[in-house]
Amino acid sequence: MSEQISDQTSERVIEGLRIHIDRDLCVCFGDCIEAAPGVFEFDEEDIAVFVNEAGTITREELIAACASCPVDALTAFDQKGKQLAP
Repeated sequence: MSEQISDQTSERVIEGLRIHIDRDLCVCFGDCIEAAPGVFEFDEEDIAVFVNEAGTITREELIAACASCPVDALTAFDQKGKQLAP
């Protein structure tokens, strides 16, 4: 289950993780979409955004998807604010 915490294109809480997308860094490699197709997609500017209703994903899969970004445009934080990926 996901909960929106700010602009839906840049930050959201999913499975207890705060996920941030840096829209200035994203260059549309698509690794995050391959790793988590029910969570991320490209918008009309070919920048990663969250799918409106995130699909089912585990915390581990989500961390791996964030870590897969070759330009570190995705960051995952736990509930205490500790950075888990990249």
